[in-house]
Amino acid sequence: MTTTTTRVLALLEILQGGGIHPVPDLAARLAVDERTVRRYVGHLLDLDVPVDAVRGRYGGYRLAPGYRMPPLMLTDEEALAVVLGLLAAQSAGLVTTSAAASESAAAKLRRVLPKPLARRLAALLETADVTARPRPGAAPETAVLLGLAEATHQQRPVALTYTDRKGRRTDRTVLPYGLVAHAGRWYLAGADPAAGGGDGDGEGAVRTFRLDRISALSVRSGSFVVPATFDPVTRVLTGLARTPWAHEVSVRVRADVPHVRRHLPADLATVSPIAAAAGIDDADPAERDGEPDGTPEADRDGWVRVRMRAERLDWIPPVLAALDRPFVIEHPAELRDLVRALARRLDACADQ
Repeated sequence: MTTTTTRVLALLEILQGGGIHPVPDLAARLAVDERTVRRYVGHLLDLDVPVDAVRGRYGGYRLAPGYRMPPLMLTDEEALAVVLGLLAAQSAGLVTTSAAASESAAAKLRRVLPKPLARRLAALLETADVTARPRPGAAPETAVLLGLAEATHQQRPVALTYTDRKGRRTDRTVLPYGLVAHAGRWYLAGADPAAGGGDGDGEGAVRTFRLDRISALSVRSGSFVVPATFDPVTRVLTGLARTPWAHEVSVRVRADVPHVRRHLPADLATVSPIAAAAGIDDADPAERDGEPDGTPEADRDGWVRVRMRAERLDWIPPVLAALDRPFVIEHPAELRDLVRALARRLDACADQ
């Protein structure tokens, strides 16, 4: 393309961003004089692109309101970013519709791109693969995800029908604080005014909801304010770690938090340092008297308490062994038996 054509297309791309653009600003961005900008606008008008001239102190050029642009103009890098985004979302299981939607979107994108670039992107899609596979399970409805996104952005309450992990269906009104994509699923962190345990502000306890379990959604009138210190990612991960499974596990480990986190991510366990002065104040009542674990109170610096909930215990002993640090099982007692059994198996293998 000639320099003039390139700059006319660049002008169109600027105008596509919306708003009114003063002529001096356009001239500076295109590295031409103001007269040339007006000539470029004339070229766009010749191509039936409706460019409005807005007069006045804050005037300039803009695209006519409501005008839908023809096929997108993307650079190689932008087209690659879009295609890789579709590929990554599909592989992570984050798309809210069938895989056909992602494939058709990629096909439409290729059709409006220059043939050489479209051919290269098609080659990428046909030859590239990813190691992560979509997590099995139903994806959330597109209307649910977009509706919650809009309500979260506008800070408006929503009424929803939710089915919990035990199959119980309830109608709730929730204040949506934030949306989080994690491990192939979408989650909503929000306050449930009907639930107790809040901060006394009437907004209720903060809960975590899986979007694929929401079957109906409507935005309600009113508004709310998200607490300034609220972090939806932390809340979702902590909520997942505290899911009430069959076993509640508490273990003290002589290690720092980052070391433990490399083996037990935030959605599996909560990890908190144990201060030397605190000792075992927050441990089980049966362990508060004396020193049943043999660890003097003065030597409790450098220890952390790991709490998690699990449906099965058999996977935990190998993780504790992988920590390669001293640990003390606070509960449950069954976990001690499993650790001993793993130790015997490892000892037998070492003697072979």
